[in-house]
Amino acid sequence: MEVVAVDIGGTHARFAIAEVADGKVVSLGPEVTQKTAEHASLQTAWQDFGRQLGRDLPKAAAIAVASPVGGDVIKLTNNPWIIRPALIPERLGADTYVIVNDFGAIAHAVAQLPEEHFQHICGPKRPLARAGVTSICGPGTGLGVAGVLHAGGTYHVLSTEGGHVDFAPLDAFEDAILKRLRKTFTRVSAERICAGPAIVAIYETLAEIEGKAIRHLDDKTIWTMAFEGSDSLAIAALDRFVLALGAFAGDLALMQGAKDVVIAGGLGLKLKEHFARSGFSERFTAKGRFQQMMAGTPVKLITHPQPGLYGAAAAFAQEHAK
Repeated sequence: MEVVAVDIGGTHARFAIAEVADGKVVSLGPEVTQKTAEHASLQTAWQDFGRQLGRDLPKAAAIAVASPVGGDVIKLTNNPWIIRPALIPERLGADTYVIVNDFGAIAHAVAQLPEEHFQHICGPKRPLARAGVTSICGPGTGLGVAGVLHAGGTYHVLSTEGGHVDFAPLDAFEDAILKRLRKTFTRVSAERICAGPAIVAIYETLAEIEGKAIRHLDDKTIWTMAFEGSDSLAIAALDRFVLALGAFAGDLALMQGAKDVVIAGGLGLKLKEHFARSGFSERFTAKGRFQQMMAGTPVKLITHPQPGLYGAAAAFAQEHAK
């Protein structure tokens, strides 16, 4: 059957027509991206998507949202839209629907995508395990965390807010950035160090350590300089970011008892050339008495261009499998 897959973030809402059967995604059509600021609601964006396609939309919806899911009202993070699940049949004309957290959708994609959509980062080069837990984390505007438990010939998605665990500094620089962030936040979570906006605090802390005048730049500017290689401090900040992400991914694997780990998120994909040369593997495995065990844990990067849309469709397929 056909289903409208939707992936809603703070800035953009992405739509595509997916075909699902027997609990799996058969195909995912071309993606259409709309700016959330240009639409009053999901309903108007949904209707605009139908107009762009020039056809009636399927009466089934698979919706991933950058927000906790549950209750009568879902308020999107960094997005003024409000979704009332009970009104979806009336507002969208969808007789059947699924709503999942955005990283829950990524977890569904990890569970269903074939191996060619994953790039090796470190650890043994073997396919993703289909028994036990796969841990998933990804830096973007926030730090998304989820897991997939394979058992009994099927899988179960573990949606979490794991990016909000306490940050644990591992060296003098990270002590310094923690001290800096505590001036603003009483409690410093991992997300304050391992999400896209964190590059600002990392950059400014490096400048302070070197005794340089602090340039108050936004995160987009610093990331651009880092990826272009046009600013040595921005490059150093990128390296420090990857180190912190490696440490967090290793901690996550320990907490969830993972057989392997997948890095996701739009920023994660942009970092794919930097994992090998920025110390990610060393930080991932540096877990004291468990270093040998961690060295045997594969880490991969999901490279599918629209894992959120694919995962939303996969979540629908699993729930409505016949």
